[in-house]
Amino acid sequence: MIGTGLGSGFFPWGPGTAGAILATAIWYVLWMYLSPFTLVVVTAALILIFTLLGTWATSKLTPYWGDDPHRVVVDEMVGVWIPLLLATSGLTALLSLLLFRFFDILKPLGIRAIDRKKGAFWVMFDDIIAGIYSAIVLFVIVQAYSLLK
Repeated sequence: MIGTGLGSGFFPWGPGTAGAILATAIWYVLWMYLSPFTLVVVTAALILIFTLLGTWATSKLTPYWGDDPHRVVVDEMVGVWIPLLLATSGLTALLSLLLFRFFDILKPLGIRAIDRKKGAFWVMFDDIIAGIYSAIVLFVIVQAYSLLK
């Protein structure tokens, strides 16, 4: 259940996108009920906990499903939560999701080299880097928008 993102990894068309959407939906529900500070703390905790659990789950699943199996989407969940640390609205949450999927699918700026490495840690790490790049771009967009206002 952990590795497949509560089963979202079994979605037949774009399981990675399904996992990222699920993680964004979880964040959105939290955003509706938590204070901004608590939301950041909970999101950071989700990133840490699911990175550890996801690495463990991936190491258990790869002997059966192969290196970086498409059904394992916990890495996408962790990756999209990284830019969501900076999100403050539904719009910035959507932008976080879109930016993350851009970096995760195209794998620019060294992400592809990380993606080629073998092992559960590397399965998680390329999405963490995609999440960091997404957070940087989101930060720049939000700052530029606030300057134009």
